[in-house]
Amino acid sequence: MLTSFSKPFKSSINQALKSDIHSPIRQQFAVTFQYDVYFTEQLFHPNNTLFAEMIAADGQKGPRKLVVIVDDGLLPHHPHLLGQIEQYSQKYPNLLKLKAAPFVIPGGETAKNEPALIKYLQKQLNRTGLCRHSYVVGIGGGAVLDLVGYIAATTHRGIRLIRVPTTVLAQNDSGVGVKNGVNTFGKKNFLGTFAPPYAVLNDFTFLTTLDDRDWRGGVAEAVKVALIKDRSFFEAIEAQAKAIANRHMAPMQQVIYRCAQLHMAHIAGQGDPFEMGSSRPLDFGHWVAHRLESLTHYNLRHGEAVAIGIALDCTYSYLSQLLSKTDWERICHTLKTLGFALYVPELSTHLDHPDHPDSLFAGLKEFQEHLGGELTLMLLQEIGTGLEVHQVSFDRYREAIAILKTLSLTSS
Repeated sequence: MLTSFSKPFKSSINQALKSDIHSPIRQQFAVTFQYDVYFTEQLFHPNNTLFAEMIAADGQKGPRKLVVIVDDGLLPHHPHLLGQIEQYSQKYPNLLKLKAAPFVIPGGETAKNEPALIKYLQKQLNRTGLCRHSYVVGIGGGAVLDLVGYIAATTHRGIRLIRVPTTVLAQNDSGVGVKNGVNTFGKKNFLGTFAPPYAVLNDFTFLTTLDDRDWRGGVAEAVKVALIKDRSFFEAIEAQAKAIANRHMAPMQQVIYRCAQLHMAHIAGQGDPFEMGSSRPLDFGHWVAHRLESLTHYNLRHGEAVAIGIALDCTYSYLSQLLSKTDWERICHTLKTLGFALYVPELSTHLDHPDHPDSLFAGLKEFQEHLGGELTLMLLQEIGTGLEVHQVSFDRYREAIAILKTLSLTSS
């Protein structure tokens, strides 16, 4: 049976088929992200309802499926943590359903350097039957949170992530942002995602058991963001540097809160949260830091490397007549008072051969490659004000390194 169409209908069909197939079809939409960073103590104490209330706020019905992944560096200092997590879930059975006992993985950069660990965790998430409405909870330092975030973001194209940062560095910087990543091909964060967490829960109790290196390590990120964004914040750190170095909790809590606040404001307010451009102001000092971490085989921790990177780029800024000598001296003195070294021998390796794979200067190429586009580095114009540049002088950096080496010798 043949079907006949009216002339107006035929006309509309013909018109629809006359579209210019060489014209692009443009799609545009906006997505709003929102997540909260909470501050508490004794997060998994049965009487602390924060975790349960935060889960309940998602509006789902019935128990939410959870998988918890824990940094093994916590257990010697918090031997009851795994049991506390299980007991906590048992107290709120209508909200929480642990799909397995907490998984314990190596902490530090080891977590981000081992492909077998990625595959293991992916296998466990598959085995436990999590869905996109489930939760992956990462508890640990920044490296573990980077790895767990990468696993969560790439499973089912994104399972809800809850971060529980346990170091200063993670609570005030890496744990409150939108980035996740693992190290591959000898490059830091070569594989990764931008995926905002569902929530971040900062438990100050974990800080009490940090060793001195991890205690001060995260303060380098606070110094960094203060130097490029908030002079009064730097002056507060400067005034409290000795107290922070002596492990006074009150000033440390204030530093963590303000640092997290500035980082999150930058992510939301600078118009490039997923880093589509070539500018990344919050990576002040980081081209050096990432390179030194690799050159020292990660014996130098991230915060320690950032402190050296800050000192080097501030010295370069001073030699470039951007930064006053007084401000430069204040910055170096504050970093040293906090307990940071400003020089390691790896800074001086193969400086006359920038293309050598073990040269510090190879980090500039890697930094540019990671961001794409033209080289963009943040220098310092004055305390509280950064200045982006697109070209640098190797000779001036060599002079800056020599100055830092001399400073380290005179202060030792």
